[in-house]
Amino acid sequence: MTVTCIDPSRARAGLASTARRSTAIAAAVAAALGASAMTAALAQDNPSTAQQIQSLKTEVEQLQQQLNGLQARQAAAAPGAAQSPQAKDTTTTSDPRLASNVSDPPQTSSGSDPSQASNGSDPPQSSAPAAAGSDPPAGPGIQAGPLLITFGGFTELALIDRNHDEFADVGSVPFSSIPFPNVENYNLTEFRESARQSRFSMLTQADPWNGVRVEAYLETDFLGAAPTANSRESNSYNLRVRNFYARMTLDSGLSVLAGQSWSLATLYKQGLDARNEDVPLTIDAQYVAGFNWTRNPQLRLVQKFSNAFSLGFSVESPQAVLNTSNNVPSTLSAYPANTYYNATPSASGLLDSATTYSIDPAPDLILKAALDPGYGHYELYGLGRWFRSAVGTDTNTVFGGGIGGGAILPIVPNVLSIQASGLVGRGIGRYGSAQLSDVTLEPNGTLSTLKGYQALIGLFWKPVPSLQIYGYAGREQLSADYFDQAITTAGVSTLYAYGYGNPLYNNSGCYLLGSSKCVANPQRVEEVTGGFWWKYYHGPLGNLQLGLQIAYNQLNAFSGVGGAPSTNVFEGMVSFRYYPFQN
Repeated sequence: MTVTCIDPSRARAGLASTARRSTAIAAAVAAALGASAMTAALAQDNPSTAQQIQSLKTEVEQLQQQLNGLQARQAAAAPGAAQSPQAKDTTTTSDPRLASNVSDPPQTSSGSDPSQASNGSDPPQSSAPAAAGSDPPAGPGIQAGPLLITFGGFTELALIDRNHDEFADVGSVPFSSIPFPNVENYNLTEFRESARQSRFSMLTQADPWNGVRVEAYLETDFLGAAPTANSRESNSYNLRVRNFYARMTLDSGLSVLAGQSWSLATLYKQGLDARNEDVPLTIDAQYVAGFNWTRNPQLRLVQKFSNAFSLGFSVESPQAVLNTSNNVPSTLSAYPANTYYNATPSASGLLDSATTYSIDPAPDLILKAALDPGYGHYELYGLGRWFRSAVGTDTNTVFGGGIGGGAILPIVPNVLSIQASGLVGRGIGRYGSAQLSDVTLEPNGTLSTLKGYQALIGLFWKPVPSLQIYGYAGREQLSADYFDQAITTAGVSTLYAYGYGNPLYNNSGCYLLGSSKCVANPQRVEEVTGGFWWKYYHGPLGNLQLGLQIAYNQLNAFSGVGGAPSTNVFEGMVSFRYYPFQN
């Protein structure tokens, strides 16, 4: 798709200049007419003025001709200036998901985004305003002085059906938490209707000034759940922040982003510009196993050296997924006194007092390079992380991180494409949709990073412009890291198991309803899912889309006493979305 827009600042400057010239000429005409009337009166008494009168009439006719020409040019320029108030670089792409997307997640929001661990799914690409220098905003907007404000988003009714009850909304529970047969909800099915993934976005862009473009972007949905929220009567769930950031872009290609956005680890469709993330098209707000992402506060620098190469560096807010498995009886102390590795904050600290937070010493750091050589899109990045625990006055910090990458290849331009992405390293669990653990706690109270990998492949087919069909297969896996330690009680020494995936853990009750003997540390999570988005109406009122997704998830646990248990869940989702007054 190639789109050309008019720079609003230049258009307004041209119109203002034309208006000033028109005013000046009109004043000159009025003065000339006044002088003509006066001299005509004088000519009645003084025949010598006849020649002067004729000269003035000629000047008036010339001025009137100039005025008519300027007014005609002004009228011709006005519609073009009003048509597109934002400057744009011409962009051409062969990826079917970048061209008049049917159901790509709204790019100004990005993709089918559900929530993080409990996300909300992104609308088709056309639903969001575009970044400065990329496609112009597609939604309705207003001009407020020097600012262009573009609105986006969609309304959604989602139907969710699962063969095992996860007690989850449109965003599935993190896939590492699928229930085993020892709990009652495994034996129950689940059906829900939800409008909470409905989304609102607002993009505010200023006119370029001295080679600088500035914009702010806000995106929200209703997948927040305050303690008073419920689904019994009023269904009063609250707004939550998905994306909220400011971005400054220079003509040199340097951009600075500050606020909450998708992690730089997320795969992009082209370059590294915000709102161009390649988010899975799933209705499920937890996306798909193997997808690498977070949405979190960050400071990001991206240098676009050319249309073919971009380099980005991001300083992102840290948090860790901790594992503290052990089989020490609750009557004994499993760890040294004053072992500290996470905390449940008080409400006065403005954090969620119903969950725990890790005690991180430093931000997560990501360095990524993106290449767009003309065929496909390719990425490579490095991730660095730090994890901390304390025992008394002694603190212990361990380093983790990994190497990731991805590629998007158009097999048949604008019709068929494939993608692949992945991440391998230690302490990387947080960056996958399954939310596997980053670290485990050793008997001495220090943390040990867990080795693992995450991988995702996708296939996309757009047989006609109004229909997009997709399929994904993903996996996330960890390696075992365990310890044994003897604890002496009343002169008797007993060996106890610690860590992740310890073969001494008791899994004998995982298939027995009501049993508590099911440690079942997740070793591997796999998902296969597919679906479609059909844009069955596209016109002056916006567009209507119907989505369908079918998914199968399987969780395999490490072997222990009683074997290596596994569990699974089938789910089907249907989505009805309306994108008001959007392409």
